[in-house]
Order: sequence, then structure tokens, then C-alpha cells
Amino acid sequence: MIRRGRAGAWVYAVLVGLVASSLFPLYWSFVVSTRDNAAIGETSPLLLPGGHLFDNIQRVFTTVDFWLAIGNSLIVATTVMVSNVVLSSFAGFSFARLRFRGRNTLFLIVIGSAMVPAQLGVVPLYLVVSDFGWYGRLEAVIVPALVSAFGVFWMRQACEGSIDQDLVDAATVDGASILRTFWHVAVPAIRPQATVLAMVTFLGAWNDYFWPLVVLDPAQTPTVQVVLSQLASGYFTDYALMLTGATLGVLPVIVLFLLLGRNLVRSISTGLTRA
Repeated sequence: MIRRGRAGAWVYAVLVGLVASSLFPLYWSFVVSTRDNAAIGETSPLLLPGGHLFDNIQRVFTTVDFWLAIGNSLIVATTVMVSNVVLSSFAGFSFARLRFRGRNTLFLIVIGSAMVPAQLGVVPLYLVVSDFGWYGRLEAVIVPALVSAFGVFWMRQACEGSIDQDLVDAATVDGASILRTFWHVAVPAIRPQATVLAMVTFLGAWNDYFWPLVVLDPAQTPTVQVVLSQLASGYFTDYALMLTGATLGVLPVIVLFLLLGRNLVRSISTGLTRA
């Protein structure tokens, strides 16, 4: 029997230190976004907010089309997130709890595709996007990311650990279809793991810079990361302007974490309990 004792003061000190070290870069970015660019050169460290936040925000929206970039990134990240969760959950459930010929071989192919460096597929994928006429359109970023090998592997492991095969067999004997079995048996069991996949996928799509820079038009269909690079370009770097844009760009991610954080903690707690 495992005895659970109370954590000592040093444990809390370490945890507070880790949290502080994780949040300090975000706080420092916010502090710089409330100052003017001249404050960056001061010898004293910037620890307290200033009074130029709204001026810097106004400069961000007048320098680049930030509203358009936010809208495009939300469309891309949300679509990719929902698609990955749905398709990966279907595929993971099929690989974990359905019996069909070639199941293990197909799963090995999926895992093998994850081992291929993404840089090797840039040129062929660009040619495919151009042939479809998607250059400069959001489809060029959304369609290649609709499902990922990592998502399939993650949800397959979640289904194997959370769904009892006897429940699936019982639902099949009772006449339930595959979709009904998935909805009533699998979805409630894998909801925490699906939440983790949703957060990881949204964050990856939101922070993607290279591929949107290649296939999207920075003037017509920019994303947040592309316009942030525009704020940092030029002979003179306005750090206050750049970090104001970065602070605005991270707000949707923080909102998503606040909305889904409870399921994330539940998933981690479930994994630790099973371990």
C-alpha cells in the first residue's frame, strides 16, 4: 500500500520556482509592451508595467493588418484542431478496438510516416498545392494538417488504455453500429486525452510559421506568426512594438488553456494514477 505524505516546504519552493521561471518571459513581454522602445536600453531591469500599452496596441494595428491575421490563424488553428481530434479519435478507436485485416500493418505505416522529416515533403507538397490552385488560400495550410500521425498514435494509445474490449463487444452484440459504439462507449472514456490532443494541435497550428510563409500571401492571407515577423523586420527593431504583437498573439492560446485546462489536469492525473 502506497502511503501519501504531505509535501515539505522545499517541494513548494521548487514548484513556485518552476512556475515563476515559466511565467516570467510572458510577464516580461507584457512589461515591455507597456513601455516605449527607449526603455529597453535602460540599465535597470524592467519589472513594473508602464503607461504605453494602448499606444503600442494602436501602433500594432496600424503597422500590420493584425485583425486579419488573428482571424486567419483562428480559422486555421480551429479547423485543424477539430479535424485532428475527430479523425484521430476515429482512427485510434479503429486501430485499438476494431478487428480488421491489415490493422497492424496500417498502423506501422502511420507510425513510419511520422519518422519522415517534414522538410523532405515541402517541395512535393508545394507542387500539389499549386496544382490545386490553393496558393495564397487558407486551404493550403489547413488540408495538409487535417490529421497527423502523432494524433492517431496518441488516440490509439488512449483507446487501448481507457476502453475495455468487453464493452465494445457487448455493444456490438446488442446491435449497436460502429458509430454509435464510438459515440457512447469511446468518446466519454477518451475525452481527457482528446482535450490534450486539441490543445497540442491548436498550439502547433497557431505557432506554425514556415509553411504559411511559403504558401500564403503575406498581404492577403497573413497569419499571426507572419505578421509578427513583419513587426520584427527592418533596419530598426522596435522591441516594444514587436513584443506587444507577441503578447496579443498569445492571448487566444491562454484563453484556450483556461477553457480546457481542467480536462488537461484530469488527463495527467489519470495517467499518473495508472502508472
